[in-house]
Amino acid sequence: MSAAVIGAGWAGCSAAVELARAGCKVTLFEAARTLGGRARAVDVQGRQLDNGQHILLGAYKESLRLMRAVGIDLGAAMLYLPLQMRYPKESGGMDFVAPRLPAPLHLALALLSADGLAFADKMALARFSSTARWMGWRLHTDCSVSELLERYDQTDRLIELMWRPLCLAALNTAPERASAQVFLAVLRDSLGASRASSDMLLPRVDLSALFPVAAAAFVERAGGAVRLGAKVGSLAPADATGGWLLGEGERFGAVVIATAPPAAATLLEQAGAPELAASLQHFEYEPITTCYLQYPAATRLDLPFYALRDNAASGHWGQFVFDRGQLDAAQAGLFSVVISASGAASEPGREALAQAVASQLAAVLRRPELSHPEWVQVISEKRATFACTPGLARPANATGLASLALAGDYTASDYPATIESAVRSGVAAARVVLSAKATKK
Repeated sequence: MSAAVIGAGWAGCSAAVELARAGCKVTLFEAARTLGGRARAVDVQGRQLDNGQHILLGAYKESLRLMRAVGIDLGAAMLYLPLQMRYPKESGGMDFVAPRLPAPLHLALALLSADGLAFADKMALARFSSTARWMGWRLHTDCSVSELLERYDQTDRLIELMWRPLCLAALNTAPERASAQVFLAVLRDSLGASRASSDMLLPRVDLSALFPVAAAAFVERAGGAVRLGAKVGSLAPADATGGWLLGEGERFGAVVIATAPPAAATLLEQAGAPELAASLQHFEYEPITTCYLQYPAATRLDLPFYALRDNAASGHWGQFVFDRGQLDAAQAGLFSVVISASGAASEPGREALAQAVASQLAAVLRRPELSHPEWVQVISEKRATFACTPGLARPANATGLASLALAGDYTASDYPATIESAVRSGVAAARVVLSAKATKK
């Protein structure tokens, strides 16, 4: 069967690999010139940077499976760290790191040995974790993360240092409006998971090289084609015998739409699914900003990354800082600072934000020299993720039309808009069209 995948982000690349592995002749279309969608490499003044810093989890089983399938050496491509939330010393934060012991012993010892948390904070975290586990990490009725934390008497300090930064990092939505049910699913696969599943994985290579580039090569080796700079402007049923016509009339037996919701809605409308197309219009979006700061090559952090206490009133916008040189020696002295749900942070402008972030690093790390980087670059992905609000309706991968499926991190899932949810959606979409093919037989 010939299959077209429209969109070469992580969802589209995953669908393309699954279809190719099943013996389909796949053509992967991408309107941009770079693979990876909203998790990709960008070229900035001759430097290869990512459009955002990502942390994967050991629980990202589908992502890791497909990376292996296309030939990625996981040990070389990522730095494996135990579950942790570590702030710079004397910054008023905490130091929470799980030892490499079986679950749940690793979490219990991490909690007992955590610095910067009072006994009341530790007891609140323990109660929350045990109650959530007893509930099966599920709620009868979704609510905001803030409501959930208030319901289970979480302390102000624990919310500031643990729950709020985790919510922002995972859901890219402020706790006051973020889905508690989705947050619990993230906690299930981090705090509530096995030791290996809770590991934090930091990419050593750029995000395009981490999977999309290898996925495209896999498709080509399987006899398929990858077309960059190729926007698909139209999609229509071929005829009574089935199949789909793309663009200028190129015919395919099956199609996976793996674009962002606005583009997907246009294609679905053309394909004959107006109600599904309309349902994609209700998404709201949140930005993520990454500030890169280049210092002399000998400049290092004591750890590969730290959590930071953000405070808008103090102009402290950074939430995490990563020492890129500890991930890739070619990026020695390069720090990346992540700001999730960054709408307010971006208002003063990029230059002012970069200076504020540099000043924040100098203050919290007690290293005045960090206030004067040699070079800065601010990258904002304005529609990085959908706003993950309570009870949000997300479309299924099946469209109701034969051999046409939908993929994207915004499709139905218990996960927020992460790399893993994008990959899962691509796999699910591929299985939808493969199932339709099997049914025809």
